[in-house]
Amino acid sequence: MESTIRLRMSSADAHYGGNLVDGAKMLQLFGDVATELLIRRDGDEGLFVAYDMVEFTAPVYAGEFIEARGHIASEGSSSRKMEFEAYKVIVPRTDISDSACDVLEEPILVCRATGTCVVPKKNQRR
Repeated sequence: MESTIRLRMSSADAHYGGNLVDGAKMLQLFGDVATELLIRRDGDEGLFVAYDMVEFTAPVYAGEFIEARGHIASEGSSSRKMEFEAYKVIVPRTDISDSACDVLEEPILVCRATGTCVVPKKNQRR
């Protein structure tokens, strides 16, 4: 089972100079992906208990479109081990005009992570 969401980073997401987006925004997206996966798998939002690994591989800027993907890699009776990746898929081209953008032929990996979520047995409906 896999889940994907796509979101444009806004100027409100920019946390640092040069419109650089805080890396925590990628973790927020992964949390949303995890929630959808748990709802589809168990009929419950569950709880995100830990990230095992987080790696930031490229900067993200306001105006860029990010695609966050995730899947359940393994399952215990109540735990769900998940793997996530976020890609930059559309970038602004302010050198052309204020509204120009390019769809990237090859998405750029900006972050990857693994983590564990738990859905208590009493809450599992599937």
